[in-house]
Amino acid sequence: MKTLRVPEATVTRMSIYSRFLERLDRNGITTISSNEIADGVGVSPAQVRKDLAYFGEFGTRGVGYNVQTLLKYTLRILGLDQTWQLAIVGAGNLGQALTTSRGFNARGFHVACVFDHDTRRVGQRIGQLLVQPLGQLPELAQKENIRIGVITVNNSMAQEVANIMVQSGVQAILNFAPITLRVPANIEIRNVDLSITLELLTFNLGLKAAQSL
Repeated sequence: MKTLRVPEATVTRMSIYSRFLERLDRNGITTISSNEIADGVGVSPAQVRKDLAYFGEFGTRGVGYNVQTLLKYTLRILGLDQTWQLAIVGAGNLGQALTTSRGFNARGFHVACVFDHDTRRVGQRIGQLLVQPLGQLPELAQKENIRIGVITVNNSMAQEVANIMVQSGVQAILNFAPITLRVPANIEIRNVDLSITLELLTFNLGLKAAQSL
């Protein structure tokens, strides 16, 4: 794989390409062109070729791409040729939904344990997992080789949870709390704020309405 700096937008599209290729593979399609990939995911053929070029040469001119081979490479590029152990902190509605999500397992993410600081939730079962007390996170993170943590607690607890995750050896955090977390520079962090996403939708709807006047 090339070592050029890859834009995050390209990485996002690689994820979309891999899902599209998975569907093709399940349907028994063996070869595909960049034009067909572009039509399938809603981008231009030139964009497909440019995105793939960041990582090497995968197709054959005049023939196209072998679906299984390209799928294998896209999964490897995304780090999905291995299983990632996750810990979820926050056993409320969102935490429960994520813990039982089939989509995680389908993409190589395994929720190994779930935690909560609320003693009323500790000991409850979510799917196959028992909710553990937050204090057990450092021990279980080591035991289960947890590298990714997911935060679904409220704002007041989120920073404390992030601190515990970092101290426990977690290397990446997916944060659903609508608050900016302070973590060391070597920790990968992504924030998912559903309100901001909805506000982008309402902004665009309002813009379209104004343009139609």
